[in-house]
Amino acid sequence: MERGILSHPQEKEKLLAYFETNVIQVLDWLASYSPDENGGITRLLYSDGWLETQRALAQKMTGFGLETEFDSVGNLFGKLQGENTAFPSVLTGSHIDTVVQGGKYDGAYGIAAGLLALDYLQRQYGRPKRTLELVSFCEEEGSRFPLAYWGSGSITGQRTFEQISGLQDPQGVLFADAMQRCGFGEGTHRDSRRTDIAAFVEVHIEQGAVLETEGLAIGVVDTIVGQRRLEFEVTGESNHAGTTPMHMRKDALDGVSAMIQAMRLEAVRLGAPLVATVGRLQTYPNVPNVVPGKVVFTVDARHSDEGELERFCDWVMRAFTRLAEDRQLDIRGSEWFREKPVPMNDTLKRQMDDICGRLGIASKRMVSGAGHDAQMFGHTGKAAMLFVPSRRGISHSPDEFTEPRELAVGVLVLTELLYRLGYEEEGL
Repeated sequence: MERGILSHPQEKEKLLAYFETNVIQVLDWLASYSPDENGGITRLLYSDGWLETQRALAQKMTGFGLETEFDSVGNLFGKLQGENTAFPSVLTGSHIDTVVQGGKYDGAYGIAAGLLALDYLQRQYGRPKRTLELVSFCEEEGSRFPLAYWGSGSITGQRTFEQISGLQDPQGVLFADAMQRCGFGEGTHRDSRRTDIAAFVEVHIEQGAVLETEGLAIGVVDTIVGQRRLEFEVTGESNHAGTTPMHMRKDALDGVSAMIQAMRLEAVRLGAPLVATVGRLQTYPNVPNVVPGKVVFTVDARHSDEGELERFCDWVMRAFTRLAEDRQLDIRGSEWFREKPVPMNDTLKRQMDDICGRLGIASKRMVSGAGHDAQMFGHTGKAAMLFVPSRRGISHSPDEFTEPRELAVGVLVLTELLYRLGYEEEGL
């Protein structure tokens, strides 16, 4: 016997139309907070705009019949209380913070989707057996302070107050001071660490062009990639650009150019899901008429398989060293960021596959090349994530866009999954 949305197939189109209209209204409402002068949204952790938005969202959750509560770091929860309070909760949601001049979908869509899903379930089916909660994480992006996943990491115990000691933003404001200014910090609200969570489900825009290119509506995330970030310093010899013959140069930038090209060719040869990027490059003395004597640059490498990622990074170290030695250059390399790949929960992935199949929604399993809050929960318990398409794959930009109908389909799948988890406790 079918259940949830599947028990009312004639309601599917009506429900999609309802979600389509209302998800845009919620997203537009959220986007009205912290707009910047260039048409995007800049909502940095513990800023005035951040605080105003989080407080307004608490009022919105209350208006939708949810019990609201902040924790000590500023995560906001809206609870649909279950019949059995001894059962651990199922969470859904995403983050409220943005990058500088970000778009209105990244993070916000997961919050809007969860709000509409819980509202529909409460009106249609009443109180669930298991508590369902919407969470608006205080931070994910790392855009203001040099620390990401502060919100979800605090809940799962992977971020602590000790880790923020001494951290400052570019203006010299201490992390702890900014937090306290907004009314949060140790002892201000209930402890952020939780052990009463059965599962976390995050809905997000893809931030890539795979779904749009393949004409699919839903991506069921199989794994969130591991990441390595390396920094290299290559040193040669600064000299006059006009009087130093080409064969006598120790040009650091020439060596780095060879390294970048070699890395790209190797990444292309190995193929997806490996990606490798040189994102920052600084030359010294960086003037037009001097051969560069030193270059500092970064490498960002990502793969869903930890072993493959390790082998690629080892190759990078060896290849770069060889290319430097061939040119009589000195090289130093170090790793400054490491995240392991995080597989999503198999049972929850099968649930989403089944829902898409039964609702006639075109979907595929896929790897997430970006990091997300779901990976924090994937380290400690059951986590699941689904994507909806992003137009031209654009994200972290005011040009971010997803069609309202595509947003609505994501809400629909989330709603059915939360029904199964909260009202039938299937998969838990």
